[in-house]
Amino acid sequence: MAMTDLLSAEEIKAAVAAFSAAESFSHKKFFEMVGLKKKSQEDIKKIFHILDKDRSGFIEEDELKFILKGFTPNGRDLSDKETKTLLVAGDKDGDGKIGIDEFITLVAEA
Repeated sequence: MAMTDLLSAEEIKAAVAAFSAAESFSHKKFFEMVGLKKKSQEDIKKIFHILDKDRSGFIEEDELKFILKGFTPNGRDLSDKETKTLLVAGDKDGDGKIGIDEFITLVAEA
């Protein structure tokens, strides 16, 4: 399944472009711009599985760094600071990774 099966290609392109500058990423604004906020929990779970590149059931810090590339191949890598900020926002149980329920909560809080 591709990200564009779930989200509009135009919204993805606009959202990724809005955060093309280093240190500009805001997951709350990004999730809203990309259309994730208005998706069902089922669709959010599908998006989680696309972002979980190693199929571990978690999005780890090394996968978060490339989250924009998960939406479109020409997205930039997040800086270490942006990656840590996103991890802290999503990792509710403090295990150093974001599980599917944590991802759903992260999107809902955005």
